[in-house]
Amino acid sequence: MESRVLTGATAIRGLPLLRKPVVKLTTASFPTVAKPIGAVSGGANLIWGRQLRPAILLEASPKRESIKPCFTAASSPAEGSDSAGDAKVGFFNKATLITGFFFFMWYFLNVIFNILNKKIYNYFPYPYFVSVIHLAVGVVYCLISWTVGLPKRAPIDSTQLKLLTPVAFCHALGHVTSNVSFAAVAVSFTHTIKALEPFFNASASQFILGQQIPLALWLSLAPVVLGVSMASLTELSFNWLGFISAMISNISFTYRSIYSKKAMTDMDSTNVYAYISIIALIVCIPPAIIIEGPQLLQHGFADAIAKVGLTKFVTDLFWVGMFYHLYNQVATNTLERVAPLTHAVGNVLKRVFVIGFSIIVFGNKISTQTGIGTCIAIAGVALYSFIKAKMEEEKRQKKAA
Repeated sequence: MESRVLTGATAIRGLPLLRKPVVKLTTASFPTVAKPIGAVSGGANLIWGRQLRPAILLEASPKRESIKPCFTAASSPAEGSDSAGDAKVGFFNKATLITGFFFFMWYFLNVIFNILNKKIYNYFPYPYFVSVIHLAVGVVYCLISWTVGLPKRAPIDSTQLKLLTPVAFCHALGHVTSNVSFAAVAVSFTHTIKALEPFFNASASQFILGQQIPLALWLSLAPVVLGVSMASLTELSFNWLGFISAMISNISFTYRSIYSKKAMTDMDSTNVYAYISIIALIVCIPPAIIIEGPQLLQHGFADAIAKVGLTKFVTDLFWVGMFYHLYNQVATNTLERVAPLTHAVGNVLKRVFVIGFSIIVFGNKISTQTGIGTCIAIAGVALYSFIKAKMEEEKRQKKAA
């Protein structure tokens, strides 16, 4: 077929230059594009079913021959490369830098929130009211964002509302009980107790959802239980209110995960979190009024204003609510950009950052046993998260095959 086309082209004496461009298009250009894109589509750079942004940029690049080796490095990241070109395209690219920025902001906002939150409780120990402020500031932020169209508000119907209400209720309960624990004990101790959340997730999956949990996962949770037990026995700030509240928070967030799986919607994460925040705020207001309302009116507000002044009191409440909403929103956006294993590692490191910074900022004294127990618990969470993420990755690969 090709020889006939060429023969036909040479028969037209006025167009002798058409012969070479035809050969290039059929034998060189298309294979050059097909090879790298095929390698990327094969799964090396796939995250949650989406290709990384660098693959799209490379596909559109006019200089294909100069970047061709970089796809080999990207398709086998375990082997690595010391090449400057590989590092520039494979790591220091726009998508990686943006994801790294999201992780940084997630950690930064979370640490600032925990520190400011605890400072407020030191002079205003009313966790139910502060929990309402957290959600109220976030809801106002969402309403303003919807008003200006960033993002555009997604409509919600009665069916979606019924699906999101249990999620929002568990979110509200977990949030309030976390704050009760933060107010009662050291921040580092609360986060150590909350490291047990994977254990509750595994238990719920096994005994409520009927999913078979592999033995390796159960064994990886043993250090978590051991570490939390060691830390609790010698924690200097230990009290039962803080301990039980943190445990209830773990259970609440476990059920939130269960209901979230049943409440899958087509809305983007920003809109879903906005609706959950609105419903959770409605849930949190009545107990705050009933439990803390009389005390706040009698002396709660007056005592706080007398200690720090009205301006600082109001600004502290505003900023703690803003940091709470932003760190949750950034966390949601961050986890959408990465694979489960990266998500798991990031979550563990976040807890390490919060515990470490809270000890430094507040100067909390911890016993040697508490420190060792905390480290064991965090290591157990890391091991559990790694094993679980690997199992999920294998399941996706089998389904893809």
